[in-house]
Amino acid sequence: MTESLDAKQKREEALLSAFLEMVRSPDGDFGVIDRLAAASADLESLQLMIQSLSRHPQGKLAFATYPRVGVVDLEQLALLPSHTLGYTYAQHMIKNNLKPLQMKPSNNDYEFLGAHITETHDIWHVITGFETNIIGEIQLEAFYVSQMRFSRFWLALITKNLLKTVVYDIERSTEYMDAIAQGWLLAKHAQPLFGIDWKLLWEKPLTELRDSLNIKIL
Repeated sequence: MTESLDAKQKREEALLSAFLEMVRSPDGDFGVIDRLAAASADLESLQLMIQSLSRHPQGKLAFATYPRVGVVDLEQLALLPSHTLGYTYAQHMIKNNLKPLQMKPSNNDYEFLGAHITETHDIWHVITGFETNIIGEIQLEAFYVSQMRFSRFWLALITKNLLKTVVYDIERSTEYMDAIAQGWLLAKHAQPLFGIDWKLLWEKPLTELRDSLNIKIL
């Protein structure tokens, strides 16, 4: 179904409004992030993203089976050996005062796409070695843009950070550009992360997982 001109204009206005609101907001304002995510989730780009991700066998299987992380017990994961993914993830979450997000069940490809990306975000932080500070977030944003084509949301986040340097903090422009390049290049050489059933891998050695995914920590 082709989007009407009026609907397209309204979508563009909503996206621009959410984008400018985020530029003016402090980093880490999750309410603004949610509004940008909603405004950037147009059907056309989501369909293109799903088609692109489904070209890889792992992504194709994920859209057929909808693997979810499910309930995560950080205390139990923290009891695993220190070299495992589960232990490292638990320490990452505890250190940053974060809690695993509980998402609703997936009933279609669009719901699965959003839920899977959301609930695996901090797992991707651990796998890539990117911190949760602004530089680490920019690195991971660039990683997402490289691995998940047609994502208006992640591209908007990178653009937001660059625009913030133009308006508020030009001294950090080189640092931000380096972070973008680092995340982009790491993703280009890495195996796809989307669609991995991470709950089956908690007990796996983190270095072994990184090697299998061709992720070379900076």
